[in-house]
Amino acid sequence: MDISGLIPIPDPIQVPWGWFYFFLTLTFIIHLVFMNIMLGSGIIALVNSIKDAQKTPPLAKDISLKLPYAIALTINFGVAPFLFLQVLYGHFIYVSSVLMAIYWLSVVGLLILLYYSAYIYDFKFDVLKGAKIFFIAITVILALIIAFLFTNNMTLMLVPARWATYFHNPSGTILNLTEPTLWPRYLHFVTASIAIGGLFVAFIWSRKKDHLQAKQNMNQGLQWFTYATIAQILIGFWFLLSLPQHIMLKFMGGSTLYTGIFFLALGSAILTLTFGFKRKILPAIVSTLLTITLMVLIRSFVRTSYLKPYFSMDALEVTLQYSPLIVFLIALSLGLGIIVYMLKIASQAKKEV
Repeated sequence: MDISGLIPIPDPIQVPWGWFYFFLTLTFIIHLVFMNIMLGSGIIALVNSIKDAQKTPPLAKDISLKLPYAIALTINFGVAPFLFLQVLYGHFIYVSSVLMAIYWLSVVGLLILLYYSAYIYDFKFDVLKGAKIFFIAITVILALIIAFLFTNNMTLMLVPARWATYFHNPSGTILNLTEPTLWPRYLHFVTASIAIGGLFVAFIWSRKKDHLQAKQNMNQGLQWFTYATIAQILIGFWFLLSLPQHIMLKFMGGSTLYTGIFFLALGSAILTLTFGFKRKILPAIVSTLLTITLMVLIRSFVRTSYLKPYFSMDALEVTLQYSPLIVFLIALSLGLGIIVYMLKIASQAKKEV
């Protein structure tokens, strides 16, 4: 079978593809930060709630107050990169979404349940007692399921050769379970979330002038951060080795750009780990943001390499029309301003309470 015949013809774009690529990268980095904070802090809250089931752990209580905000920001900042992904790779992501349509459409329902569970965990935290474990567990489990479905879709779009499975299973229940990179990619994301969730916890409690409890929670956050970062580095090598050989070799000297970015990311991760062990929170945050940026670029390079036999962004037809981009930039600026203003009001309201 000619696999290229399964790939739809891409739609024209309004401005050169570099604009969409830039905003895809930028918005995805922002989305990743909030998503990792959401999932990682949720996992930390779950573990703390299980350890102190009969008490009210201050750390879990603090996370419960911030979790709904993290979920809202994760979802809202997830829309933009997905839209930009559709602009550049729509003829791949649409197909993979249809192939796993049952699971993909279920994400909406799972998100609603996740939202409800997180809000109950927040608003009813003090009266739930032992039952609070149930609601934070539901929140975390649903987030992990959604992340797994996204990982399936993002990998399935890269392998058109597997799309022919549709002719044997047209029911919309295809998952990319035979993909060698699926599990290391997924676990790399989960461990990254735990690391950033721990760093978020450490930062929040480092700003509290609250005696011994604040220091203990800050140290706990740093422990989550450092150990999860170690695990993430190890899983990252597993992910690298699971790539097709011709792609893996690009990061091992086959391409100056790919290799350079890879070793910069590795060095940045090691530097981040060093800051974590030394309890230098602000430098750790800066180096973590740098590492995330480099990892997003590596992810983009992997996607480009997978799709190279079928597609190049240089081949996209451009019909110059800058007005939609201008409207987007205005809306983005206004939206960011409103979000900052709302967060400021929420923060002041909590201080007054």
